[in-house]
Amino acid sequence: EVQLVETGGGLVQAGGSLKLSCAASGFTFDGYAIAWFRQAPGNEREGVSCISINDNTTYYADSVKGRFTISSDNAKNTVYLQMNRLKPEDTATYYCAADPLCKATMNQMTYKYLELWGQGTLVNVSS
Repeated sequence: EVQLVETGGGLVQAGGSLKLSCAASGFTFDGYAIAWFRQAPGNEREGVSCISINDNTTYYADSVKGRFTISSDNAKNTVYLQMNRLKPEDTATYYCAADPLCKATMNQMTYKYLELWGQGTLVNVSS
């Protein structure tokens, strides 16, 4: 079965750190771009970061630049999102997804066209 599974969410105080993981099964990451999106209650889902597995090209939303780092471990078929200096406004459910060429993450197409998503992991940043 082809799937993505996110782990690593939790409750953290503002200024703290969390590291999310997105593990793939049923396929290999080669040739894919894997993205992190987030959705807070009442808000639209937004692209946070994306990495092209083949060449490690990365993209970050302006709101997380300098604080979040995306990386991949191809041997483990896993993509990570290291989140530092967390803010209450980072509170959301975080999802990973296969995002061809990172287009949805960069708002070049709607995220609703993406077909492969994880189930999400909740990040709650307290003030």
